[in-house]
Amino acid sequence: MNAQLISIIQQYKADKESVYNTWFINNEERLKAFRSIRRGVMQVIDDIRCKRFPNDFKGSSLEFVLTCITEQKQVFEGAAHPFYWKPKLRIPDIYEHENNKQAFGQFLENCLNANRDEQIIKEIIRLDSLKIKGLGPAVASILYFLHPTIIPPFNTAIINGFNFLFKDKKKLGSWSEYLKLREVLIESNNQHRAELSSDLGAIAGLLFEIGTQKLILGTDEYLSEDERKKLEKAIEKRHKEVQDEKEQENLHTQMQYHLLKIGHALGYDVIAASNDRSRSCNGQSFSFISLPTFPSMNCDKEVLNTIQLIDVLWFQKGTNNVIAAFEVEKSSSIYSGILRLSDLSYTIADGDEVFYLIVPDARQKDVVLQLSRPAIKQNNVPIKYIMFSDLQQHCDALCKFGDSHLIMEKIAKSA
Repeated sequence: MNAQLISIIQQYKADKESVYNTWFINNEERLKAFRSIRRGVMQVIDDIRCKRFPNDFKGSSLEFVLTCITEQKQVFEGAAHPFYWKPKLRIPDIYEHENNKQAFGQFLENCLNANRDEQIIKEIIRLDSLKIKGLGPAVASILYFLHPTIIPPFNTAIINGFNFLFKDKKKLGSWSEYLKLREVLIESNNQHRAELSSDLGAIAGLLFEIGTQKLILGTDEYLSEDERKKLEKAIEKRHKEVQDEKEQENLHTQMQYHLLKIGHALGYDVIAASNDRSRSCNGQSFSFISLPTFPSMNCDKEVLNTIQLIDVLWFQKGTNNVIAAFEVEKSSSIYSGILRLSDLSYTIADGDEVFYLIVPDARQKDVVLQLSRPAIKQNNVPIKYIMFSDLQQHCDALCKFGDSHLIMEKIAKSA
C-alpha cells in the first residue's frame, strides 16, 4: 500500500488542475480564509453566549461562517447543507433547543481555544455523547479552519475517496467513524508528510479527487464505456472551472491595478496585498507602484498578517494611517471580503478611513443582501461597494480630476 500511495500522491500532484494545484498551494484566497473564518466562529460563539443567535440558519452568523467555507469551492462546496434548518425534521437541533444551542457554542469555544489533539478529541466525544439530532461530523469542516494540522475536513466525496483508497466502509454521519477515519489519515499523512503537508487539507484534497472520480487509481483500461464517459465529463467540468478561475484571477489583477493607479495619482502611498506584489498589469509591475515595504503598525503579528493580505490599501503620504481599504471580490468570495474589512476596521479605525468591496457586476444583488444582514449591520463598519465596470470605465477620469479619496464616492454605492 505504501508504494501504491506514493504513486497516487505523485499522480495527484502532477495534475495541474487537481485540488492540490488549484486550491491547496499558491492560493491567497485559501490563506485569507483561515483568519476570516476564525473571526466568524468567534462571532457565532458570542451570539450564542449573549442569546442573539436566531432560531434559523438563514441570517445567522453561522450561515456567514459556512458561506465563507463554501467559497473555498472544490473540497467544501456543500459544507453548508448539513446546517440548513429543516423544520419538519427539527434538525440540526441547535436552533430551537436552547440547551443544545449553548452546548454547540461551548463546543466551538473550547475547540477554538484548544491547542492539542487530545483536547479537541475530548470535545468531539463530549458533543457526540449529547446526541444532538442532525449535528454530526460535518462540523469538522469548521474545525479544519481552526486547526488545519489536527482536524481533516469531512464530506461525502472525502469519505468515498477514503473507502475506495483504503478498502473500507466508513459511514458519513457518525462521529465515531470520523475519528477512526482521522486516525488512518493522520498515520498516512505522517508517513508521507514530505510529499504532502502538515496541513491535512492536502491529503483531504487527494481523497476528494478520488471520491469524485477525477483521479483514477492506475490506468483506466478496465473502465466500462459509461464509466469512461463519466470520467471524461468530470475532467471536462473541472477544466472549465479552472479556466473560469484563471479568468477571474485576471480580472482581479486588473481591478487591483486600477486601484493602485488611482491611489497613486491622488497622492497617497499605496500597496497591494503581500502575496500580489509580484503581479503586473498593462506592462506595469505592482512592485513599482506600491510601497517597497509595509508601514510599521502597532498590532500583533497575526492581525498584521491579515491586514497585509487586504487587496489594496491607501495610506496618508509618509504615514501608517490607512485612508482607504479595498477588497476585490471574484465571483464567490464576498462574505470573506466583508469579514476581512470588518477585521481591519476593529484594528485600525480612527474615523477617517473608508472601506470598499469591489465586486463583479453580476453579483450586485448578492453584495447588497450580504451588507444588509443584521450580523453585518450590528458591526457598524461602513462598507460601500464599487462595481467592476464602473471602476474600469472611470479609472482615468478619477486619476485626472480627483484630489482626495472622496472622489471614489462618485462611483461607490451603499447597501
